[in-house]
Amino acid sequence: MHVLVTGANGYIGLRLIQALLDAGHEITAVIRDRRRFPAANFGSSESRLHLVEANFLDLGSLRNLPQAVDAAYYLIHSMGSGGDFARMEQQCATHFSATARANRWKRIIYLGGLAAEQGPLSDHLSSRRKVEEVLRESGIPLTVLRASIIVGSGSASFEIIRDLAEKLPMLVTPRWVHTQCQPIAIRNVLDYLTGLLGHPETAGGSYDIGGPEIMSYLDLIKGYCKVRGLRRFFLPTRLLSPRLSSAWLCLLTSTSFPLARSLVDSLTHETVCRESRIRRIIPLKLLSYQEAVSRGLARIAQNHVPSSWIDSLAAGTLSPRLFDAIKVPEHGVLRDCRSVALTAPRAEVIARVWSIGGDTGWPSMNWAWGLRGLVDKLVGGIGIRRGRRHPEDLRTGDALDFWRVLLADREKGRLILYAEMKVPGEAWLEFALEEDPDGRPTLRQTATFRPQGLIGRLYWVVLRPFHGLLFPRMARKLAAGSRH
Repeated sequence: MHVLVTGANGYIGLRLIQALLDAGHEITAVIRDRRRFPAANFGSSESRLHLVEANFLDLGSLRNLPQAVDAAYYLIHSMGSGGDFARMEQQCATHFSATARANRWKRIIYLGGLAAEQGPLSDHLSSRRKVEEVLRESGIPLTVLRASIIVGSGSASFEIIRDLAEKLPMLVTPRWVHTQCQPIAIRNVLDYLTGLLGHPETAGGSYDIGGPEIMSYLDLIKGYCKVRGLRRFFLPTRLLSPRLSSAWLCLLTSTSFPLARSLVDSLTHETVCRESRIRRIIPLKLLSYQEAVSRGLARIAQNHVPSSWIDSLAAGTLSPRLFDAIKVPEHGVLRDCRSVALTAPRAEVIARVWSIGGDTGWPSMNWAWGLRGLVDKLVGGIGIRRGRRHPEDLRTGDALDFWRVLLADREKGRLILYAEMKVPGEAWLEFALEEDPDGRPTLRQTATFRPQGLIGRLYWVVLRPFHGLLFPRMARKLAAGSRH
């Protein structure tokens, strides 16, 4: 079959593409920027994988999408982007539907969210339901899978639970932690998504998918602790409103405030399967919650996490246009530039640069980076808890603490990071291995800041003494290939 996958760079999309390739299908992956897509990860199957750049917010960019499509997966969402995400989601769905109708695609498969049929819904669940309606209006046979919490390495829900359980000996639990849900392992979600292709009778139907257990959100945290052998204490409270809970979640975990707000609003609604017809059509061994957690932790321990929610652009503040401006601005900016001769082999220095941040930390004043991340969290930013996808590998588009990777050219030894923390302006951090006028190999480390008005310039002046301590030492340590 020729299958089209939207949201191909997302948490579900990257894993679904591999599952479809393993099943022998030909894939057209729709992405906004091919530089962010890890095509090399798909090995010998890459010949059956075709990349098309398009932005579903721009109808004109969809003209190059293929016509002969047997099934198109709709996996686009904008929940973590903040702002009027519901409007953006509806616009994307409208443009997708128009394209599907014009190209006469045979089938659409949509992964939505579980929610009650009647009664008020959160903005997130309401948007998911509206997208479903827009896709149905396309006239193309639509199959809908509605899922609750998806459990797997790299999923937003799993990483939030992991943050809370691993870092806090005592957890304050607001009322919404007693809401019921039906978590499902990412492995089973992929099995259902791919299995639908072999069941044409599911076209036009809607199906609830969930794991074998109905649990409260508190049970999810306790279940994780049981797998990890952690002893934690829970303090119930009625004082945390949804907004305060969002701020609490944002401060303690790797999530941003817009995503935390959307999640908490949704967590007040039960997400339990109302029917189980899909189990008869596609029989599966459904993984228990603890099995799903164990698998996720095993992937993390092996540094084999195929995709993560933090690497989606919707999880940060970066505009996709910045990938088109790989050259860091030179005019109207303030700079701190350091050039240091290499005292370690070039390959060793590149390996050290490529491993900065995350659990490894930063080579100079690591406590200061953590403090800056905490301050960012307190003012509603993303903070430093996002970490990184892999301890030694970086690719364009990756999240790295409160940075986003704009360029990762390991062969040339050039890495450009863009700051997604809250600052009065824009900030870049660039590393480049080059030669000085005498032909000696050097590391050039450049921090660039484009201030926004007077406040931006004052911000740079206040931080300049810290830069004078932090940046020289960091450049020297990286040039020496040192981790300490």
